[in-house]
Amino acid sequence: MQSVLLVEDDKILRRELGTLLEKHGYSVITTDDFAHIVEFALSRNPHLILLDLNLPFHDGHYLCRELRRQSKIPIIIVTSSDSEMDELMSLNLGADQFVTKPYNTRILLAKISALMSRAYDMGASGPLRFGELALDPGRGTLFYRGNSAELTRNELRILRLLMENQGRIASRDDIMNALWQSDAFVDDNTLTVNINRLRRKLDALGAKDLLKTRRGQGYSL
Repeated sequence: MQSVLLVEDDKILRRELGTLLEKHGYSVITTDDFAHIVEFALSRNPHLILLDLNLPFHDGHYLCRELRRQSKIPIIIVTSSDSEMDELMSLNLGADQFVTKPYNTRILLAKISALMSRAYDMGASGPLRFGELALDPGRGTLFYRGNSAELTRNELRILRLLMENQGRIASRDDIMNALWQSDAFVDDNTLTVNINRLRRKLDALGAKDLLKTRRGQGYSL
């Protein structure tokens, strides 16, 4: 079951939105501790966050920036503000969507569903494994010998392609074609950056030298 964290200080609205989400199959997480939202969100690791802008202690823009610095959890800003500046700032700080109250519940649910599908590839059948390495495509989480790491969307798609084709070499063109099927813009330099970041995450988990560069051919596990 996909989980949604509601960061909303209006208790009536929070209860109504929570009921709506639960009726549509989501697990709902809430809190009244608005002073420690970032720590709470990271500890609960929801699939998606619905974030209001006008909150006690810290406003939504601050929280969005801090969350995005530490996590790739999808964020939808849900606010009574219809300011184009607020929308622009929210998107620049890393929010994935901006929804103005009062909202059409069907449209909000559609945005949540679409964002979940793009972020987690809900078609994934289960964890992928390569030796002691395990990848959960639904959550974008990598596991190795009791340690774990969160992957960006591009890192997830690259590693998933390599794990699905383990034992074979994936060319740079193969990987870029896989990434081009998403909404991400990828060129050769961008691919190199993502490969290097993925390699560093594998190294940090202790899976050193697992991702191999095949000169003139591509990459493999």
